[in-house]
Amino acid sequence: MSTRERPVTRTRRVRRVVNAVAAVVFSAALLGVLGFGFGTIPALGPALDPARGAWTSASGGEPVSSRELRVPGLAAPVTVSFTKQGLASISARGDHDLFLALGYVEAKFRLSEMDLERRLGEGRLAQLGGPGDLASDELELRLGLLRTAQAEWAQTSGLARMALLAYAQGVNDDIAQVRADGDWPAVFTLTGAYPAPWTPVDSLVIQGVLTQELDYTTGALDYAVLERTLGAARTMDWFPILAKNAQTPYDTGPYVKAPLTPIAPDAASSAPAGSAVLTAKQGTPGVAPARSGESASVAAAAANLLAQLSQLPAGQLHSYPDSNAWAANGPAVAGGGALLGGDPHLPQTLPSVWYEVALSAPGYEVAGVSVPGLPGVLLGHNAHIAWSLTDTQNSATFYYAERVRGDFYYWRGAWRPMTVVRYTIPVRGAATVHLTVDITVHGPIMTQVGQTMAVDWMGNVPSGDLAALLAINKASSFAQFRAALAGWRAPTQNFVYADAAGNIGAISAGYYPQVAPGCQPWLPMPGTGACDITGVIAFDAVPQVYDPPSHLIVTANQRPVTAAYPYYIGTTADFYDPGYRAAHAYGELRAGEPLSTASIAALQNDLTDSLAERVLPSVLAALRSASLTATQRSAAALLGSWNDVMDANSAAASLWWTFWGDYLSGVFEPWWKAARVPVGKDPPDLAVGPGLASLDEDLEAWTLGDPGNAAFAGPSGHGPATAPAAMVAAFSRAVSHLSAQLGGAPSSWTWGRLHSRSFPSVTGAAGLGYGPRPAGGDPFTEDAADGGLDASTGPSWRMVVSLTSGAVSAEGVYPGGQSENPASPWYDNLVPLWWDGQYLPVPVPGAVAGPVGWRLDG
Repeated sequence: MSTRERPVTRTRRVRRVVNAVAAVVFSAALLGVLGFGFGTIPALGPALDPARGAWTSASGGEPVSSRELRVPGLAAPVTVSFTKQGLASISARGDHDLFLALGYVEAKFRLSEMDLERRLGEGRLAQLGGPGDLASDELELRLGLLRTAQAEWAQTSGLARMALLAYAQGVNDDIAQVRADGDWPAVFTLTGAYPAPWTPVDSLVIQGVLTQELDYTTGALDYAVLERTLGAARTMDWFPILAKNAQTPYDTGPYVKAPLTPIAPDAASSAPAGSAVLTAKQGTPGVAPARSGESASVAAAAANLLAQLSQLPAGQLHSYPDSNAWAANGPAVAGGGALLGGDPHLPQTLPSVWYEVALSAPGYEVAGVSVPGLPGVLLGHNAHIAWSLTDTQNSATFYYAERVRGDFYYWRGAWRPMTVVRYTIPVRGAATVHLTVDITVHGPIMTQVGQTMAVDWMGNVPSGDLAALLAINKASSFAQFRAALAGWRAPTQNFVYADAAGNIGAISAGYYPQVAPGCQPWLPMPGTGACDITGVIAFDAVPQVYDPPSHLIVTANQRPVTAAYPYYIGTTADFYDPGYRAAHAYGELRAGEPLSTASIAALQNDLTDSLAERVLPSVLAALRSASLTATQRSAAALLGSWNDVMDANSAAASLWWTFWGDYLSGVFEPWWKAARVPVGKDPPDLAVGPGLASLDEDLEAWTLGDPGNAAFAGPSGHGPATAPAAMVAAFSRAVSHLSAQLGGAPSSWTWGRLHSRSFPSVTGAAGLGYGPRPAGGDPFTEDAADGGLDASTGPSWRMVVSLTSGAVSAEGVYPGGQSENPASPWYDNLVPLWWDGQYLPVPVPGAVAGPVGWRLDG
């Protein structure tokens, strides 16, 4: 099929990451070990080279051809067809065969990815990668994704249970064929560690990995460290609950204060009763421990746990609030009907985090992207509705300082025995490691350094998320869509909706835990029972909207509600976006009415920096009053004529980005150094720099409305006294930095000389990745680029859906390819399309996707 180029207004953007919606990321740490070696583990990098290594003879490297395949367990033949780009369409006569075939097809193209993801969640990376992955395994087993998945499987019934069983059988059919042929994917051959049979629990573990990536946060630990160093008053002033700048919520109220939905005190303990590995510790508790020095011990525990969490593979903690999903209807849409656009921003790797597929069976017609390892379509459309997801603000991770004496902890007036879980961890090239995990009513003990700390995380509450997803796949109205989401618990997500009847809506579904008044959930709380979770926000009261009068809905990880919302959903440090992308999107969409699919695609590729739009006039005003050198005047002139677009060919873009970083560091670094903030414990969330939302908002608010704020003078009182003085000093430093780094005239300091984008291979082998390539964008643009000046995170999937009473059609693209094998023509063939802002038609369920096809028969 041919591509159709989308017009790109203002150029494309790139930005910082995370959000959003759902993503499955490989363990770069694991395959980095495979690529470069560790200790006694041989370096496998040369063998992973696509031109001369094992890939040249590995399974799946040859072009796909039409053929008949025997797949045990099918009740009737299934057809699988592929477009020339590799996009798949599966048609079956029943749901069971459809999910079995999906498991089989995804294993054919992504078995290594799926095996690595389950190893990550089940604490089995070290079995493949060796001692370098032991810390990750210990932390994941302690946190409890495997225990939660086992509890979820025990509770799963109906369509979800059948889908998981059928999907697992399909994966195992592929594993059996590969084993019989001896034609294993290269990672298994090179390490000698072959995949175990697939189980439904494995799929639910992958669901848990995704939840962890999008929902597990360390905010309370960071606050504990900041309060201990900066002081409580300054911490809450600079990292407040409500932002200082203007926000653009999609749900503006009015709000109703409904009673909380109760949950059991130990709902997230991840300690299912009856498991063979669980035993209660016995003994005598003794007397209560002393309570003096608690603040210091809590801060020490927080710092230790942050250090542990830093050992996880990149992307496994929720730390990037980037994704976009927009909907429009009525007079806002050219010709009527509804439009939906979605582009979740996640770590971008080869292979991709998604597998694009259309699924067709009687009563089940859906297309979009799936998560390899899970049945169903996570983002996409059916014949009636379309949906996409973005991450939303929520404090779903609470930490509790437990009072412990021996094997007991103190809770609600009594000493209680802890529960213990024991694991053995096989380690490639080293001895087996034994791990013991202690669990209280709040959850697993994560550290005992300084203070015993347990975590109560909503991702450990057994959830029917897969059942909700499969119901969404089959929904035909907003009522059915909303009813499905009533069972969604974690991760909390903005589900943005549009339908063929011309309706639009959004629901921020999930569990929002609440505690008693007087408790401070942004800090570790006492584990004695006084600050236990009292319930979660009732589903009818979570942020949501349906057919708003504006005919527009924008979710871009901004705070979804106004300050009048009667519930706590986190602070400005709880990984939400400052609202820059949301405000820009609302403005562009309103200005572009009536909208078309091209309008949505153009916005997805937009590179405008909304923060620069707000702040730059004040910067230029300060520079006009300053005494500048000739080079500085030339640089200021570039900023004065700039259109706020972070284009790779723009020198002003380099000046802006470097200036903003120097402005932040000039104002806040003196305070950090004086307080000795241990930024090394959690650099993404403790280090001063662009993208730390609270500080970006503070500096924007002070620059525009409080230029004499005492923060500018610094802790010594001898720093720049005002925002204009601080901006002139920061601009001078920025010009000096760029002059030293790039040389020549300011007009030559183009953004592409500083900033690039890469899609790294999960193996760590340079020859298997894409880039680095000069690129536009920054942390405040719609087209997100994050992960440093060589960005490796951003829009992982772009989708635009048009819905009318007569038809639903969709186009999409992701930066990667359908195959994980670098020798395959479908490994990275979609990257050039994504890079150039082009889209491909999403395969139509039930239709033949292309000339190549398989017939699967039991």
